[in-house]
Amino acid sequence: MSIKENLKFVGKNYQLIYSLALMILIPAAIIINTIVFIDSFKTNIDQGLYNKVISLGQVINAGSLEVLDRPEEMQKRVEQIARFNDEIASLDVLERDGENFKVEASLDKTAIGKVTQGMQYLIAWHQNQPVAFLTTSQAKTTIKQEITFAKQVERFWVVTMPLKNSQGNKQALLSMKVSLKMMDDLTQSILLKSYYILTLTILVIILLLANNARLFEYATLYRKLQEVDEMKDEFISMASHELRTPVTGIRGYVSMMLEGTLGPVSDKARDGLKIVQSAADRLAVLVDDLLNVSRIEQGRMKIEPKPTEAGQIIKAIVAELKVQADEKKLSLEYKPHLAALPLVAIDSERFKQVLINLIGNAIKYTLHGGVEVVTEEKDSGKTLEIRVKDTGIGMSAKDRERLFQKFYRVQNDQTKTIAGTGLGLWITKQIVELMKGSIAVDSIENVGTQITLNFPIVKA
Repeated sequence: MSIKENLKFVGKNYQLIYSLALMILIPAAIIINTIVFIDSFKTNIDQGLYNKVISLGQVINAGSLEVLDRPEEMQKRVEQIARFNDEIASLDVLERDGENFKVEASLDKTAIGKVTQGMQYLIAWHQNQPVAFLTTSQAKTTIKQEITFAKQVERFWVVTMPLKNSQGNKQALLSMKVSLKMMDDLTQSILLKSYYILTLTILVIILLLANNARLFEYATLYRKLQEVDEMKDEFISMASHELRTPVTGIRGYVSMMLEGTLGPVSDKARDGLKIVQSAADRLAVLVDDLLNVSRIEQGRMKIEPKPTEAGQIIKAIVAELKVQADEKKLSLEYKPHLAALPLVAIDSERFKQVLINLIGNAIKYTLHGGVEVVTEEKDSGKTLEIRVKDTGIGMSAKDRERLFQKFYRVQNDQTKTIAGTGLGLWITKQIVELMKGSIAVDSIENVGTQITLNFPIVKA
C-alpha cells in the first residue's frame, strides 16, 4: 500500500484510529501512574517506619543512660521496653569485646553472653551512626539471620546504632528488630483495592470508547487522573490512621522519661527529650486532623448533643489557654452577658475542640493586644451567639471567602512562620454544623478578626 493510500485510509477512518489510540493510551497512563504511585507509596512507608525505628532507638538510648554499664539493670530495661511495644520482635544490647561484640542484654536470654562479629555491628560502631536493613528472619535475636521459605513472610527493620553515655561517648550497641507486619498488611489491603478499582476503571473506559468514540476527548484523561489522585488521598488517610498508635507510644515513653517514671534523666537528655516531645506533639496534631477529616467525610464523626450550659466550658478553655496568651503578653478575657448562659444542645467534648481551635488561632495570629470571648442572645432569645474577637493581623476579603476550605491557609509575610495544617477551621465548621450551629467570620487586615458561633437555645 502506497503512502497516498495510507493517508487516504487514515482520513476515512480517523475516528476509529483515534478511538483505538485512546483505548491504549488512557489505560496505559492510568496503569503507569498507579504503578509509580504504588512504588512511591511503599518507599515512603518504609522510610517513615525506618525513621520511627531510629527515633525509638534514640529514645531508648536517652532513657537508658544510667544503666548502660549495669547488664542486669539493662536486661530489665530491655524487657520493659518490649513489653510496652508489641512491634519490637527482638532487642539486643552488645558491648565491644576486642574485634567482636558480646551480647549483654537481649529478649532472647539464650543469646546473652554470645559473641558475634556481624558486619552491621562493625559498621555501626566504626561509623558511629545507625545501620539498617530489611530482613524476613524470624530469629528472636538480631545476631541470627535465619532464612525462611514461607510464602507469606513477615518483614522487619533491623537497626543497629551506638548507645552513648551522658558525655556522648560510645559505650555499647543497640540492635533492634521491629516488625512491619501491621503496615505491610495495610499496604497489601490498599494495593488490592487499588487493583480492583484500576481494573474496573479500565473496563469502563474501553466499553465507553467502544460504544461512542466522540464522547471522549482529553477531558476524559484528566478526569481519570483525578480519580487516581483521590485514591492517593485515600491511601494517605488510611496510612495516617496506622501512624496514630506508634506516635502515641513515642509520646507516652517520652513523657514517662521526662517525669522520671523510667528513672533519672540528665539535663542534657531532658533537653533532647523535650525536642522529641515537641516534634511528636506536632505530628500527633497532624495525624488527629487527618483522622478527623476522614471521619467527617465518611460520616463517622460521633456527635452526642445534650442541653448544656456552655459558660463553664468556655471559662475552662479560656483558663487553659491563658498560659499561651501570657507567653505572648496578650490579654485573654471571657465576658459573658449572664452569669449562667442559657442551655444549648451541644456535644461538650466537640465544643471544647471548637473553642480550643478558635481561641488558639486567635492567640496564634495576634501579635499585640488581646483576645476576648463575648456572649449575647439573639433573635429574641432564640439563639446564643458566641464571639471570639482578636486584635490580630486580620485578613483580606479574598482570604475570608476561602477561610473554611480544606487545606487553605492565609499566605503572607506575617503568617509564613506560623505552623498549621490548614485543616483546623474546616474541621471546626463541620463540627459546628453537625451540632446544628453556624459559624461566620468578619475580619479587617491589620485590625483584627471576629469568629461568630450561633447555637439554638434549648428551652428548659
